[in-house]
Amino acid sequence: MAPRRARIAFSDSAAKQLEQITSEAEIHALDRALVVVSVDPDVGEALPGDSAGPQLRQYTDEVESVRVLYFVTALRTVVVVAYIDS
Repeated sequence: MAPRRARIAFSDSAAKQLEQITSEAEIHALDRALVVVSVDPDVGEALPGDSAGPQLRQYTDEVESVRVLYFVTALRTVVVVAYIDS
């Protein structure tokens, strides 16, 4: 049986960013990055920061020129903090 994909949630700021996306190409690029992160939440690199909160990570999709900043909760939910179109 294939491993279960992580659930994706969005912070308020990321949700506002999503509301601004109108281009099909940007939607496709973001979808592609989110699929990768949902299949393997550890794929992104850990960003240096405060150890008091969840570890912020970034995943960069070089093909689509997209970067997603996120953290993974204890229940393996991926919370997207920001979407950056390079």
